Amino acid sequence: MNENSFDIQSLYFIGAGGIGMSNLVRYFLSEGKKVGGYDKTESDLTRQLNAEGASIHYEDNVRLIPEEFKNKENTLVIYTPAVPSDHSELNYFKTNGFRLMKRAQVLGEITKTKKGICVAGTHGKTTTSTMIAHLLKQSEIDCNAFLGGILKNYNSNLLLSDKSDLTVIEADEYDRSFHWLTPYMAIITSVAPDHLDIYGTEENYREAFEHFTSLIKEGGVLLMEQKVDITPRLKNDVKFYCYGGDISKIEGGSDLDFYAQNIRIADGEIFFDFVAPEIIIRDIQLGVPVEINIVNAVVALAVAYLNGVTPEELKRGMASYQGPKRRFDFHIETPSLVLIDDYAHHPEELEASISSVKKLYPNKRLTVVFQPHLYSRTNDFYKEFARSLSLADRVILIPIYPAREKPIPGVSSQMIFDLVTAPEKELIEYNDLVDKIEKEHIELLLIAGAGDIELLVEPIKRKLDD
Repeated sequence: MNENSFDIQSLYFIGAGGIGMSNLVRYFLSEGKKVGGYDKTESDLTRQLNAEGASIHYEDNVRLIPEEFKNKENTLVIYTPAVPSDHSELNYFKTNGFRLMKRAQVLGEITKTKKGICVAGTHGKTTTSTMIAHLLKQSEIDCNAFLGGILKNYNSNLLLSDKSDLTVIEADEYDRSFHWLTPYMAIITSVAPDHLDIYGTEENYREAFEHFTSLIKEGGVLLMEQKVDITPRLKNDVKFYCYGGDISKIEGGSDLDFYAQNIRIADGEIFFDFVAPEIIIRDIQLGVPVEINIVNAVVALAVAYLNGVTPEELKRGMASYQGPKRRFDFHIETPSLVLIDDYAHHPEELEASISSVKKLYPNKRLTVVFQPHLYSRTNDFYKEFARSLSLADRVILIPIYPAREKPIPGVSSQMIFDLVTAPEKELIEYNDLVDKIEKEHIELLLIAGAGDIELLVEPIKRKLDD
């Protein structure tokens, strides 16, 4: 994958350890570039990047920037919108006239010359894009992919090909990042209002997705989930397809181009028949067997099918798909105990996760541990979060993970907790969670959230294993 737009030799990443930034770090390392950068915290991912040849440090300190990245003629600085405006390294590069680009701009440059398959949506992006990437990668078609999660089949968030210019990209709507892209195929999985700290209103949020559809190249394709409530703005000759999950639950389902039928959920496995305009592929086995993955699988199969993947390759690929880390990640699965970790951080995601787990294990008592993500999101959706959590048998809430935000007075996990109607509920401190779980009688545990709760999954697993 040769990208002529980037003729510089050195790239410096601010926020290098982010899941989306790190695949670009790996990409430019593969191109033989010098890569360095900063991240707020050391992690398994940043340690891997350093081992692969990057030079990443963890203190915001201009003196720690290696000299080789201080030549503005030869260095491109890439940063994420989550970096605060008072970041001293970012301001050093700005003040000294370096060329700066957001991560999304870099991906935008790549999609100008590649056939970008860009997956957008409030939720379902990472699962859907990793499914598409795996289906293409294990077939004769092949692909490149910049993924928003570590795909367990390859233990990476970057896939490269020397024979395909298809490039799967997770299209992030935060800060309107996806408006830099020029898709050949676009997928919209859902448009449930989010990031209202950026967009202000639900109308502005929806409008951003409508604008995204206008960026699809002529002769391209849009696939949109049937519940998505926007009006696409398509160029000439852009084909439009509508898709859905279980046809038996969809009103007016006969209008769909791609869907699932004859769904069978039993003994921790899911099978269904995939229906496309000219073909039915029977007995597709879902590699990560949770009900919410059926609709993601339908559009992934549709995209791969439209790009020439054979029915045999589609069946084999979906059965062997292992999923990305932290998206319905099974850590313990025994007859007496199940531990699942999931990234769900929006009320609709959380509801779908809880419902899927209950359907998969209808006879087990479900305990949900949830860490809200962002003060603004909690303030906007605390009632909806409470409704979703109330589907569980027992709820354990911990404090909000602030990420990029400063606290908002009066906004806390207590707002959600007060409205939860589950039979049992408790609000505890982050540092008390592992000991709390050790003392509980756990049959089925779902750990959900997009913050640093992931750091507690392994300690909890060890306690439960003991």
